Amino acid sequence: MPKATYARLPTILGLGALLTGTAFAGSHMSEDVEKAIEARHAHMQLYSFNLSTLGGMAQDKAPYDATAAAQAANNLAALAAMDQTAYWVDGSDSSLEESRANPEIWTDSAGFAEQVDALATASADLAAVAGTDLASLKAAFGPVGQSCGGCHRNYRVRNN
Repeated sequence: MPKATYARLPTILGLGALLTGTAFAGSHMSEDVEKAIEARHAHMQLYSFNLSTLGGMAQDKAPYDATAAAQAANNLAALAAMDQTAYWVDGSDSSLEESRANPEIWTDSAGFAEQVDALATASADLAAVAGTDLASLKAAFGPVGQSCGGCHRNYRVRNN
Protein backbone atom coordinates (compact mmCIF):
# COMPACT_ATOMS: atom_id res chain seq x y z
CA MET A 1 0.00 0.00 0.00
CA PRO A 2 1.44 3.44 -0.90
CA LYS A 3 2.53 5.68 1.96
CA ALA A 4 -0.09 8.33 1.02
CA THR A 5 -2.85 5.75 1.49
CA TYR A 6 -1.62 4.98 5.03
CA ALA A 7 -1.77 8.70 5.81
CA ARG A 8 -5.39 8.83 4.68
CA LEU A 9 -6.38 5.62 6.45
CA PRO A 10 -7.66 7.35 9.64
CA THR A 11 -9.77 9.69 7.50
CA ILE A 12 -11.12 6.83 5.41
CA LEU A 13 -11.92 4.76 8.50
CA GLY A 14 -13.50 7.75 10.23
CA LEU A 15 -15.65 8.51 7.21
CA GLY A 16 -16.66 4.86 6.98
CA ALA A 17 -17.64 4.82 10.65
CA LEU A 18 -19.61 8.04 10.23
CA LEU A 19 -21.49 6.70 7.22
CA THR A 20 -22.18 3.39 8.94
CA GLY A 21 -23.39 5.18 12.07
CA THR A 22 -25.62 7.47 10.02
CA ALA A 23 -27.10 4.54 8.13
CA PHE A 24 -27.72 2.70 11.41
CA ALA A 25 -29.32 5.75 12.99
CA GLY A 26 -31.54 6.23 9.94
CA SER A 27 -32.65 2.62 9.94
CA HIS A 28 -33.13 2.71 13.71
CA MET A 29 -35.35 5.78 13.46
CA SER A 30 -37.32 4.16 10.67
CA GLU A 31 -37.85 1.08 12.81
CA ASP A 32 -39.06 3.25 15.72
CA VAL A 33 -41.49 5.05 13.44
CA GLU A 34 -42.72 1.76 11.99
CA LYS A 35 -43.29 0.31 15.47
CA ALA A 36 -45.13 3.43 16.61
CA ILE A 37 -47.45 3.30 13.61
CA GLU A 38 -48.09 -0.42 14.11
CA ALA A 39 -48.84 0.13 17.81
CA ARG A 40 -51.32 2.92 17.24
CA HIS A 41 -53.01 0.99 14.41
CA ALA A 42 -53.43 -1.95 16.80
CA HIS A 43 -54.76 0.40 19.48
CA MET A 44 -57.29 1.84 17.03
CA GLN A 45 -58.36 -1.66 15.99
CA LEU A 46 -59.04 -2.46 19.64
CA TYR A 47 -61.11 0.73 19.91
CA SER A 48 -63.04 -0.36 16.82
CA PHE A 49 -63.57 -3.90 18.10
CA ASN A 50 -65.09 -2.70 21.37
CA LEU A 51 -67.01 0.16 19.77
CA SER A 52 -68.65 -2.24 17.32
CA THR A 53 -70.06 -4.28 20.21
CA LEU A 54 -71.40 -1.18 21.92
CA GLY A 55 -72.56 0.50 18.73
CA GLY A 56 -74.49 -2.57 17.65
CA MET A 57 -76.45 -2.45 20.89
CA ALA A 58 -76.83 1.34 20.91
CA GLN A 59 -78.20 1.29 17.34
CA ASP A 60 -80.53 -1.66 18.04
CA LYS A 61 -78.63 -3.83 15.55
CA ALA A 62 -77.69 -6.32 18.27
CA PRO A 63 -79.59 -7.37 21.38
CA TYR A 64 -78.57 -5.65 24.58
CA ASP A 65 -76.30 -7.84 26.71
CA ALA A 66 -75.36 -6.20 29.99
CA THR A 67 -72.25 -8.34 30.50
CA ALA A 68 -70.91 -7.80 26.97
CA ALA A 69 -71.70 -4.09 27.16
CA ALA A 70 -69.89 -3.69 30.46
CA GLN A 71 -66.86 -5.64 29.20
CA ALA A 72 -66.59 -3.67 25.96
CA ALA A 73 -67.08 -0.34 27.74
CA ASN A 74 -64.49 -1.21 30.38
CA ASN A 75 -62.04 -2.24 27.65
CA LEU A 76 -62.70 1.00 25.81
CA ALA A 77 -62.16 3.06 28.95
CA ALA A 78 -58.91 1.23 29.70
CA LEU A 79 -57.66 1.81 26.16
CA ALA A 80 -58.58 5.50 26.27
CA ALA A 81 -56.82 5.92 29.62
CA MET A 82 -53.54 4.42 28.38
CA ASP A 83 -50.58 6.71 27.81
CA GLN A 84 -50.23 6.76 24.04
CA THR A 85 -47.37 9.24 23.82
CA ALA A 86 -44.97 6.68 22.32
CA TYR A 87 -47.36 6.10 19.40
CA TRP A 88 -47.02 9.65 18.10
CA VAL A 89 -43.34 10.04 17.27
CA ASP A 90 -42.09 12.74 14.93
CA GLY A 91 -41.96 11.52 11.38
CA SER A 92 -44.92 9.14 11.71
CA ASP A 93 -47.47 11.39 10.04
CA SER A 94 -49.36 11.06 6.77
CA SER A 95 -46.24 11.79 4.75
CA LEU A 96 -45.74 8.02 5.10
CA GLU A 97 -47.94 5.65 3.15
CA GLU A 98 -48.74 3.60 6.28
CA SER A 99 -50.08 6.57 8.24
CA ARG A 100 -53.23 8.64 8.18
CA ALA A 101 -52.07 10.80 11.08
CA ASN A 102 -52.60 14.45 10.18
CA PRO A 103 -49.48 16.59 10.78
CA GLU A 104 -51.66 18.85 12.99
CA ILE A 105 -51.20 16.24 15.72
CA TRP A 106 -47.70 17.63 16.17
CA THR A 107 -48.42 21.30 15.41
CA ASP A 108 -51.55 21.42 17.59
CA SER A 109 -50.54 19.06 20.36
CA ALA A 110 -52.74 20.87 22.90
CA GLY A 111 -55.83 20.40 20.74
CA PHE A 112 -54.94 16.77 20.11
CA ALA A 113 -54.46 16.21 23.86
CA GLU A 114 -57.92 17.69 24.48
CA GLN A 115 -59.42 15.18 22.05
CA VAL A 116 -57.61 12.29 23.75
CA ASP A 117 -58.84 13.52 27.15
CA ALA A 118 -62.40 13.89 25.83
CA LEU A 119 -62.38 10.26 24.71
CA ALA A 120 -61.00 9.13 28.06
CA THR A 121 -63.73 11.02 29.94
CA ALA A 122 -66.55 9.89 27.66
CA SER A 123 -65.34 6.29 27.77
CA ALA A 124 -65.14 6.31 31.57
CA ASP A 125 -68.67 7.71 31.74
CA LEU A 126 -69.86 4.97 29.36
CA ALA A 127 -68.11 2.27 31.39
CA ALA A 128 -69.90 3.46 34.51
CA VAL A 129 -73.36 2.78 33.02
CA ALA A 130 -73.06 0.43 30.01
CA GLY A 131 -73.95 -2.69 32.01
CA THR A 132 -76.91 -1.04 33.71
CA ASP A 133 -79.49 -0.93 30.91
CA LEU A 134 -79.85 -0.13 27.21
CA ALA A 135 -81.16 3.41 27.75
CA SER A 136 -78.10 4.30 29.85
CA LEU A 137 -75.76 2.77 27.28
CA LYS A 138 -77.42 4.73 24.47
CA ALA A 139 -77.23 8.01 26.39
CA ALA A 140 -73.54 7.57 27.21
CA PHE A 141 -72.56 6.20 23.79
CA GLY A 142 -73.25 9.46 21.95
CA PRO A 143 -70.45 11.47 23.60
CA VAL A 144 -67.99 8.65 22.86
CA GLY A 145 -68.91 8.76 19.19
CA GLN A 146 -68.66 12.55 19.19
CA SER A 147 -65.17 12.46 20.70
CA CYS A 148 -64.03 9.85 18.16
CA GLY A 149 -65.48 11.88 15.32
CA GLY A 150 -63.94 15.13 16.54
CA CYS A 151 -60.50 13.60 16.64
CA HIS A 152 -60.90 11.96 13.23
CA ARG A 153 -62.15 15.19 11.63
CA ASN A 154 -59.23 17.23 12.93
CA TYR A 155 -56.35 14.80 13.19
CA ARG A 156 -56.82 12.01 10.65
CA VAL A 157 -56.35 12.27 6.91
CA ARG A 158 -59.40 11.04 5.04
CA ASN A 159 -59.21 8.20 2.54
CA ASN A 160 -59.59 9.38 -1.01
